[in-house]
Amino acid sequence: MDRTWRSAALLALWLAAPLAAAETNPLTDSPTWEELRADVLGDADIAPAAGLFTVEAPYRAEDAATVPIHIVQTDDALAIETATVVIDENPSPVAAEFAFGSAMAPVDFEMRIRVNQYSNVRVIAGTPEGLRMDGRFVKASGGCSAPATKDPAQALAGIGQMKLRLFGDAAPAISTPRREAQIMIRHPNYSGLQRDQITQLFIPAHFVDHLEVWQGDEMLFSMDGGISISENPSFRFSYADNGSETLRVLATDTEGNRFESELPKAEG
Repeated sequence: MDRTWRSAALLALWLAAPLAAAETNPLTDSPTWEELRADVLGDADIAPAAGLFTVEAPYRAEDAATVPIHIVQTDDALAIETATVVIDENPSPVAAEFAFGSAMAPVDFEMRIRVNQYSNVRVIAGTPEGLRMDGRFVKASGGCSAPATKDPAQALAGIGQMKLRLFGDAAPAISTPRREAQIMIRHPNYSGLQRDQITQLFIPAHFVDHLEVWQGDEMLFSMDGGISISENPSFRFSYADNGSETLRVLATDTEGNRFESELPKAEG
């Protein structure tokens, strides 16, 4: 009788195991996130994205120093006004904080980040109804300390240069056409954890800390960034075109440099 009961109990535990695993959410059931949460959000409540948006990222990154993160809004009934990108296990977990103008809705936004070790990468979206969160687990290591692709003198020679790419024709819409664009900024975005490959000394942190993108007098998005944004920052996004002839990009970095460019759409 005891053997029968024991077998039944073990079978019950075995059947329950997949259910328990399915109920575990690495984005919320994470000791690291529990330590970070108050610093990032204070005591604000947060809910799952629940179909509002998704985060696309590679499960295993090809290059830990340039991991693509794609935020896709899948329900436009609720505006996404802000987005905070957090990489739990990075030395500086908050990669960037974005604010989106109304022309960015629905948000379709891609960027590249550094991932220093296997980590949850989460996006916390601010909406008129509170905070929503989604994310992915990314297998990558060494992204924050990976050597820069150029020596420091060469990397700084073209610092602040910007380029605009446009993809396809303006997509028709009810009121204004939507376009897809990519803005690239030449900047080494040193993390402070990289070594000069000749002297082997650490290169001081030097990165883009603020960015604004405008069409005419309408701001598309702004960013306050940290060391986890990749070298030569790149942002690809869709937006409602208001007919202005250029996109104006303003950026500053931690050395007090200011970069500003008017990028003609016609030459994108």
